[in-house]
Amino acid sequence: MADSASQAIPEQPSAGAPGRLSRRGLLTGAAVTMGAAALGAGAAGTAAAADASVTATAPDGSNTITMSLTSGALSWSAKRRGVTVVDTSALGLKLSNGTVLGAAGTVITNYQHWTIDNTWTPVYGRNATVRDHYQEMRWNLQDTASLINFSIQIRAYPTGVAFRYVLLGKGTATIADELTTFAFPDSTLVYSARDEEPYNPVAPGSIPSTGTSTTDTGPLTDLPLTATYAGGSLIACICESSRLNFPRLMLSSVSGQPGALAAYLMEHTGRGSDRVQTTSTVTTPFATPWRAVVTGSTHSELVDNAELVLNLAPASTLADTSWIKPGKVFRVQLTTAAGMAGVDFAVARGLQFIEYDGGWYGDVRGTDATKPIAEIDLPSVISYATSKGIGVILYVDRVAATNPDSLFSLYRSWGVKGVKLGFVNDGTQAMTNQITNWVRTAAKYNLLMDMHDNVRPFGYERTYPNWVNMEGVRGNERFPTASHNVTLPFARNIGGPMDYTICYGQSRDRTTNVHQMAMAAVFYQPLNFLYWYDSPSRYANTSNWPGLPWFDAIPTTWDQSRTLAGSIGQYAAVARRHGDTWYVGAMTNEMSRTLSLPLTFLGSGTYTATVYADGTPGTSPYQTPVVVSTRTVTSSTTLNVAMAPAGGQAIILKPS
Repeated sequence: MADSASQAIPEQPSAGAPGRLSRRGLLTGAAVTMGAAALGAGAAGTAAAADASVTATAPDGSNTITMSLTSGALSWSAKRRGVTVVDTSALGLKLSNGTVLGAAGTVITNYQHWTIDNTWTPVYGRNATVRDHYQEMRWNLQDTASLINFSIQIRAYPTGVAFRYVLLGKGTATIADELTTFAFPDSTLVYSARDEEPYNPVAPGSIPSTGTSTTDTGPLTDLPLTATYAGGSLIACICESSRLNFPRLMLSSVSGQPGALAAYLMEHTGRGSDRVQTTSTVTTPFATPWRAVVTGSTHSELVDNAELVLNLAPASTLADTSWIKPGKVFRVQLTTAAGMAGVDFAVARGLQFIEYDGGWYGDVRGTDATKPIAEIDLPSVISYATSKGIGVILYVDRVAATNPDSLFSLYRSWGVKGVKLGFVNDGTQAMTNQITNWVRTAAKYNLLMDMHDNVRPFGYERTYPNWVNMEGVRGNERFPTASHNVTLPFARNIGGPMDYTICYGQSRDRTTNVHQMAMAAVFYQPLNFLYWYDSPSRYANTSNWPGLPWFDAIPTTWDQSRTLAGSIGQYAAVARRHGDTWYVGAMTNEMSRTLSLPLTFLGSGTYTATVYADGTPGTSPYQTPVVVSTRTVTSSTTLNVAMAPAGGQAIILKPS
């Protein structure tokens, strides 16, 4: 396969301008120093058991990652602008036969280094183009006891750092454990969450013990995991990218090391209903997933640096992506009439899809997703939707998708545009392979893919851009707190897109209506489900719903994104441009707040600002009215964005 791990291990830079080969010998008992502008590959002569270190430096000088060999053991550390992000931490892999690579008896056989500067164009995303600019250092290593050859790659980008292990040679290997640790400076807090629970800021050594007899148990937390540091400015988010044929990574508190977290490779699926895998057998050469640390000198900068995860993933394998068009979705009730009305509502409200959720083929956990229930004339609904330019998405429980080739081929013949796959139990090597197979098979039949429940991002939406969304978060349909909502831009959403169903106008909301509206700009979710729990008739009298024009207008993919202000768990303000129009969303936690947002990102000339703001706070946040106003602004304007408790603002900036 074009996206296999073994084909993602170049021996030389695969892109960028060719450069002069740089060859330097290893310095016995001293550091190996690499210049930031070095380009090419360097190799040492003979293996040596000497202490050594090498540092990759981001081309702009912001981030550094250092790999060290001390008394035969490997370690790593990272800094941003000279401030420690991760202190000296262990590296290593454990094989099923007890061999430990990197813990002792390791020698360096050669090294390579280069700088790459490319720009690529995603099918859709936060920005129309993405710059892939980094310095890489690579050590080839040998374990002197087993004579196994392996490699470690480290990269430094302006947006963060990353590393991965590569098992060299041809054959097979069985990996039992990853020995990576993350040692944090004193007073660091990490935002811990498992499965779909709320985030909990705790010391690294204080992650609560969770799990059941059928799941992984212990003081475990899921990725993405965000860390905040003493001083309040530096922030980092640990993610993984390019996870292929490998279990999902969790992190665990370490007994006796209160400031450290250790890698934990999942052995059970997220909810424990699939087979247990305590080891992973791979064909070598094999590269493990990238361990990425996205960094920001401010909380806002962290959000804008999230594309690091995509840069580490394999490029798109799809020759034709013209059919991949994300958009806004409306869930309809399980009848023919509701489907027809949903299509009309989608046309009227500027949506691109309707979706039949669980139950359209009967028992939600049934295994036959090929026959609609009697109440739904699916061919007629699909035909009507197609005639109106609206796509139909179907929900399928994973137990009904055991033969995706047959099922997805059928859906394409029906004219279906996408699949929402439910109860995806991510975690083990087998489930990683199942997930990637679902995505690849959906692409084969020109189907969009949205995965729900405990599935976590790993950059694969770059490789197969038909994978437009996934859940892996405590969803908005559970009516979480405003504090939870303003944590997500700095945590879960850093790892990749998320399906966070917007519940506009719901009495169960713990936020204002404008807070819900602002989600459409603040969160990155290319397939955006709107009006969750609602029916078209609820919005028949549009005068009762002044926020509707915002949802009508806002797109889900972007030419440019910029985070204007933010602090994890407190507030976020994001501006995104589509064409010549900017959309600004601002959200606050349970505190009222006013943000001063300079509009320096605007082009020349004047713009009309349509502002959707919180009115006088109601008895409950959802009772706070939406107040709409307009004004003329320019790039020299500073907007004072006032938000009620659990409130927000949504602003459209259109050239006059």
